[in-house]
Amino acid sequence: MEIIEYYPEFFTATILEWKQLLKQEKYKEIIISSLEFLVKQKRIVVYGFVLMNNHIHIIWQCLPNNKPKEIQLSFMKYTAQMIIKDLRNNHQEVLAHFRVDNIDRKYQIWERNPLSIELRSREILEQKLNYIYQNPVKANLCIIPEDYIFSSAAYYFSMDKNKWNFITHYNM
Repeated sequence: MEIIEYYPEFFTATILEWKQLLKQEKYKEIIISSLEFLVKQKRIVVYGFVLMNNHIHIIWQCLPNNKPKEIQLSFMKYTAQMIIKDLRNNHQEVLAHFRVDNIDRKYQIWERNPLSIELRSREILEQKLNYIYQNPVKANLCIIPEDYIFSSAAYYFSMDKNKWNFITHYNM
């Protein structure tokens, strides 16, 4: 029997000053590829996600020999670096909106201190999944959750298991 070191977590990160940076699908793709990589490397299990234009919600769980804080930092750092690289190469005028006067960085994509909450029961995990899937509906980006492309809702509601092959059903 596998010993669970960490509970699943509800993770939320926001783009600096709630800017609509993730409106560009290529930046959402960077986030998706990072999640796929972490799953492939057996560092996390992803149960669900939604990528909005200015923030993201992920329900994930660290696998043994990994620490939640390290996963978060690695994920945030990598995605920020890839987005900054693209902005530097293709959208210098947009990059200027993310310039900060910090000792440790020239540009900042994510707000500091993302939210991370342990989900200690199946009921709470289901509640958070339902919450994140309603985000695009409330933002008028779709009518039903499973129609929003950058969400794992279709995985659960229409059983489209092929779209996001890195998702694990929370019942497994």
